[in-house]
Amino acid sequence: MTELWQAGSATGIGSMPGTDPGAAMRMVAGELEGFPYLPELPGRGPGADLTGRTAALLVEMPAEITPRGWRLTERPGRDIGRAASMLASDLDALEEVLQGYTGPLKIQLCGPWTLAATIELHRTMDAVLRDPGAVRDLTESLAEGAAGHVADVRSRVPGARLVVQIDEPALGAVADGRVPTASGISRLRAIEADTLAERLGRVIAATGEYVVIHCCDAGLRYETIRRAGARGISFDLSQLRRGDEDALAELAEAGLGLFAGAASTASTAGGLGNAGAGPSPKETAERVLRLWRRMGVPPRAEQTVVTPGCGLAGSTPEQARGTLRLCREAAAIVPELIEEAE
Repeated sequence: MTELWQAGSATGIGSMPGTDPGAAMRMVAGELEGFPYLPELPGRGPGADLTGRTAALLVEMPAEITPRGWRLTERPGRDIGRAASMLASDLDALEEVLQGYTGPLKIQLCGPWTLAATIELHRTMDAVLRDPGAVRDLTESLAEGAAGHVADVRSRVPGARLVVQIDEPALGAVADGRVPTASGISRLRAIEADTLAERLGRVIAATGEYVVIHCCDAGLRYETIRRAGARGISFDLSQLRRGDEDALAELAEAGLGLFAGAASTASTAGGLGNAGAGPSPKETAERVLRLWRRMGVPPRAEQTVVTPGCGLAGSTPEQARGTLRLCREAAAIVPELIEEAE
């Protein structure tokens, strides 16, 4: 069981609206003072997106922007320099706002399989995923870059207890062989479960921190995530399918943290910040408790973290603030509901 956060905690997923790192960081720290995270601002354009942001961390594997997206290249250029610059400005804002902070802090990066599915090989239009050797090299580069990123954050906020979120939205597609080829006519081969876990585990181990795997898509690969060595799983409650509760129950019984995406990020959700709009904090907390009941496992508040269903880049600043506040208020109710039920 983790001692990184307190029972009744909430945090966010990653992306936020806007283009001002300082404003986003202040909003996150203000609404989630017990478990803030490093905001991502994809609204700034290429280099601030999930793939480009993590590509800036790769060691000796530069990338560039093409009309189709990110592609490996022979030498660093303006695109990857811009991505690195934006990440540095985010970290500067983190350091300034969280000066003296001593609680849990979450940072995010793209996982090796989603990265391999969204970056193209040099001189071709095929994804790195097509070439097993290239996937291996990309994984090693990412592992080294992730370790350096963690060290940088530690030096900037030395009192923080770090949680590293690895985003793998494409994990299911990679496992099922649903990633399209460059032509779009066919699909790249499915990757075996052992290889999926091995490569993901390499990056997890390199961070040396508590790692949560996040995927807000349906079809989570629970066993792969467990075998890779993750200590937590982050998911969208609305995306769970029949039978997922049993798989989640196994992870819960193994002690993994459950980052439950209970607050909808749709425009009609409680994040609007208007009175009466969307579910209340108590209703949101009850969604989390219903999940525990469906799993058939005694609910544990200290093992649960309430989050939005997914990122908030598509929200207005007011909606984003309201959604984070909803998560915080709902999380505070979860221990009370568990105690009442006992």
